[in-house]
Amino acid sequence: MSRFDWLSELIARFQDEHILVYKGSRSLLAPAHVLHTDKEDWGSAAAQAARYGCRWCALWAEEISPHSENASAGLFIINGCYEKEGDHLVLRTRIPYHTPQLASITPSYPAANRSERHIQDLFGISFTNHPDKRRWIRHQAWSENDYPLRKSFPLHGVNSTTLTQPQTHQVSLTAPDSGYPFLTATGVGVYEIPVGPVHAGIIEPGHFRFQAVGETVLNLEEHLGYVHKGIEKLAEGRDADGLARLAGRVSGDTTVGHTWAACMAMERAAQLKIPPRAIMLRAIMAERERVANHLGDIGAICNDVGFTFAYYQFSRLRELWQRLNQQSFGHRFMMDCIIPGGVKVDLEPTQIAAQLEQVYHFHIEIHELEEILERHTGLEDRLATTGILTPAQADQLGCLGYVGRASGLQYDVRCDAAYAPYEQFQFEVPVLSAGDVEARMQVRIAEVHVSLHMLYQMLNQLPSGDLNTPWQIPKASAEGLGLVEGWRGEILVHVRFGADGKISRYYPRDPSWLNWPALELLIRDNIVPDFPVCNKSINGSYSGHDL
Repeated sequence: MSRFDWLSELIARFQDEHILVYKGSRSLLAPAHVLHTDKEDWGSAAAQAARYGCRWCALWAEEISPHSENASAGLFIINGCYEKEGDHLVLRTRIPYHTPQLASITPSYPAANRSERHIQDLFGISFTNHPDKRRWIRHQAWSENDYPLRKSFPLHGVNSTTLTQPQTHQVSLTAPDSGYPFLTATGVGVYEIPVGPVHAGIIEPGHFRFQAVGETVLNLEEHLGYVHKGIEKLAEGRDADGLARLAGRVSGDTTVGHTWAACMAMERAAQLKIPPRAIMLRAIMAERERVANHLGDIGAICNDVGFTFAYYQFSRLRELWQRLNQQSFGHRFMMDCIIPGGVKVDLEPTQIAAQLEQVYHFHIEIHELEEILERHTGLEDRLATTGILTPAQADQLGCLGYVGRASGLQYDVRCDAAYAPYEQFQFEVPVLSAGDVEARMQVRIAEVHVSLHMLYQMLNQLPSGDLNTPWQIPKASAEGLGLVEGWRGEILVHVRFGADGKISRYYPRDPSWLNWPALELLIRDNIVPDFPVCNKSINGSYSGHDL
């Protein structure tokens, strides 16, 4: 089947099941197709998409009409994004403001569980037939009828039009977020171990509740949301530059990936063409971000099982890599270097030469370290067969990046849904099937080599020309979709502009939304002391998830 043919077949299946769908204009949300359906057919459409083999990507809501005394005039639009064969479909439906209720798609796509609860908590939209009605992201600071992402709710604590106006909400200490109804431990010899939300290291907060017998883990349940920053609300009313800066702070270790995805969405909404040199510089930054994070993770995985030599060596390499980021782009993480319309920082010939030299030497050093890792029997003993995520489990959850690829899933936006400049490069996506901690580390190492090879080509082929295109304000209600392969996997961003050229809606979906649930599955039947290395092998972003 050629690309795009699957959509016609899926529509035919919808019609066979008497599911009403209406085609939307592809140009409105390129590169995705858009289909509209009645709210009564929402759950059935998702079930049919699941049977057809579509991967669920994301779910987000929008309030189209601002809240007024005539609340019945308001509408919520619910968007579900699906992917097949590298092509994306956005399925949409509308529900009235006064009866915000819709069928859950979690029975068809378990990965949608937390996204639906996120929407329930922040928009007040109820999903019928949802298997888990517990709150997910909801703060104790909000009263029962407060829904922070509704237009009528101001930016917390201040008038949403200006930070200098008097407060509109009484600010007081928020009650501790305790009392979350975790599953309770039952059975002879079964006991619970609470870990977090505050951890012994410097990582962000998250609560992990174990049920174990002896040292064997029977079940793990996560509760996240402790670093919720109100990103989606903070985005409302910003201009394009302001949103780009905010996007770079969704998840600090993925500042390039998130900023690029947000700018891509805005540029598509504005129908803005980006200079070739700027596009290539974005890709160079993205690959450098990928290498830096993989180097850090490889060392940390080794450190969690006591192999400190590897930790020191990979940490040394990462430090050298980030120092050159600072020299080349003015920031170790390359934050705020991507702007709407292009990039803010250029590479001089001496900086290009320095990066090429570094790529050459890193390729040699990493090969040497890789051989040491392969010969270390103690490392093999701790990582092989530990924390296995089967291909079937990874597929069911729609796992992304190195998590999915270590369990047999090949998807990579850079080649399966190629965007500039990646369509001009040929590269192999590393895929393994063992699904254990060792495989997730090996995929990272292989991806570093792929990125180094790609960086060599990009630096040698960097075109001349402008660094950016002047921004132009999009039309009212213009929207765009950004899809970028971040170092953790596919980043999806939806942006809609208001009538004044300011942001009306911004939704970023970090890959961690799909990878965090994998940790609950792969830790089962492992021993409690192996949790740190299993957790590090996933390395989900707390901040990228909590928004």
